[in-house]
Amino acid sequence: MTAKILIVYFSRNGSTAKLAQHIGRGVASVAGAEAVLRTVPQVSPLCEQVEDSIPACGAPYASLQDLETCDGLALGSPTHFGNMAAPLKHFIDGTTALWFSGALSGKPAGVFTSTGSMHGGQETTLLSMMLPLMHHGMLLMSLPCNEIALRETVSGGTPYGPSHCSDNDSDLTEHEKRLCWVLGQRLASAALALKAEKR
Repeated sequence: MTAKILIVYFSRNGSTAKLAQHIGRGVASVAGAEAVLRTVPQVSPLCEQVEDSIPACGAPYASLQDLETCDGLALGSPTHFGNMAAPLKHFIDGTTALWFSGALSGKPAGVFTSTGSMHGGQETTLLSMMLPLMHHGMLLMSLPCNEIALRETVSGGTPYGPSHCSDNDSDLTEHEKRLCWVLGQRLASAALALKAEKR
């Protein structure tokens, strides 16, 4: 039995992409679990922006089929005024057909974010990403309070999900990396357990 954990993110300057990669490593640490990284294209405030069907670099663009066939989901975005970035919101707004079919219902999900400052709206952004996942009937995974990295971090990291403070173009701290790994591991373990229960 295998479980495919889809990690969908938007990253403008690379920090959110790094979080996604470390979550993927946490997924891969669980036997039988596979991490699938996907991004979303930019949107334009002036007119519809046309993107190449395949990005010039990095992860491929996410599709509705990716969501439909995944066993678990991690959703990530940089913070924009305490909310998820428009490209990720635009992608999520296109998932109505999956909501009608219940394709995501009962699957584990988690969220992650990056901000330019310590108090840049990490927790509100994480909560904003949780709302559509709850509407889809997904099972939200948090970071456990007994995780030492969550108590010791002086940068990113919240009970709601992994986060990163990217001020001064700083790299992810060891605590931030650890919390990403924990979320990936928890998503993979939960997805495998849920699949086993359905057998």
